[in-house]
Amino acid sequence: MDLVILLLSLIGLLTIRVPVAFALLISSMIVFTKLGLNPLVAVQRLSAGIDVFTLMAIPFFIFAGDLMTQTGIAARLIKVAEGLFGRVRGGLGYVNVGASMMFGAVSGSAIASVSAIGSTMIPIMEEKGYDRNFSVNVTCSAAILGLIIPPSHNMIIYAAASGVSISIGDLFVAGIIPGVLCGIGLMLVISIIARKKGYGQGIFPGFKSLLYSAIASIPGLMTAVIIVVGILGGVFTPTESSAVAIVYTLVIGVFFYRTLGLKEFKTAVINSAKTTAMIMLIIGAAAAFGWLLALLEAPLMMSNLILGLTDSSVLILLMVLICLLVLGTFMDMAPLIIIVTPIFLPVVQSIGVDPVHFGIIMMLALGIGTITPPVGTVLFVGSAVGKIRMEDAVKTMWPFYLALILCLLLVTYIPQISLLLVR
Repeated sequence: MDLVILLLSLIGLLTIRVPVAFALLISSMIVFTKLGLNPLVAVQRLSAGIDVFTLMAIPFFIFAGDLMTQTGIAARLIKVAEGLFGRVRGGLGYVNVGASMMFGAVSGSAIASVSAIGSTMIPIMEEKGYDRNFSVNVTCSAAILGLIIPPSHNMIIYAAASGVSISIGDLFVAGIIPGVLCGIGLMLVISIIARKKGYGQGIFPGFKSLLYSAIASIPGLMTAVIIVVGILGGVFTPTESSAVAIVYTLVIGVFFYRTLGLKEFKTAVINSAKTTAMIMLIIGAAAAFGWLLALLEAPLMMSNLILGLTDSSVLILLMVLICLLVLGTFMDMAPLIIIVTPIFLPVVQSIGVDPVHFGIIMMLALGIGTITPPVGTVLFVGSAVGKIRMEDAVKTMWPFYLALILCLLLVTYIPQISLLLVR
């Protein structure tokens, strides 16, 4: 009964549009009071939820991503992608995906990607005759690749919430092939739509111009290389790597690109502080909520329910996927990772799924949730950047949903896609 009250109160609060962090806290406090527990325990659990050394990497990665946005790295990556893909039919759509993949590899944030790439690419695509809905669809669906391609601060949250020893370096490496696979899937959709609607071709800038753009973008792309290679090589920990990313970005922004001044630095500090505060509050609230779920034995009940329905690993994984996709449409990604990881990870481990593999499955499934209404944060930001209603963007998004879900199924049922580079 207490579990029902906890879940129903959360759903009710979210329905009336109470912010996620406060909905988690209020529903937790209701059950804490009903159970006769001291409400201060909820505050203690909130504090304990964010008092995790590994989570220190999150504000650093967020700050590094904001610094990269302010230094104009996104614009340089777009120029490289345009040189590579701009001359083919629907080329600006490919440019959008390619730039998002490269930017995701240096920022690790879908919100940062959809803001930085979208603000540049959507107006250009519309000017070249692409439908605005199509431009927003491409931008939003490509932005979630930053959640899979390393580095990704959501992977750090998953590792902290798993309760088992998971290498963040392994998680980062495991996301490379799935991220590329999703990018190829989105490009296939763009190709079909571009041929159907007759979107035009760009002009190849020439090998000399392409080479110059590629060389100019190397310092920005080296951020991801330094982070991943440094972690795997044992040079520094994930938390230390995030601090190194900040220092490196400051150096190339001030001394190499010379685009990072005091104004841009101040903007990056303010934006990252706001984002970090929001994420940490949500993580803390989700930790208190998750502690209650564990106290009420929700993980055990869910495990028994799923395993009691079938002993087929294929069907068990399918049920977990459906749950993740549905939950992802209603809640933000960070709290969901903390809440559902202790519930579903033991279930999939019981059928032999590697925790690193499941981490990539979760990143992609919940990433799709960020572009799915009603609580699709990336879709909301992309629609705002593209200046269209979210409802209008969703009407034409279905081919991209289909491609991403197909990629999700491939990643889920072919573990080698995620684990090949790890092993």
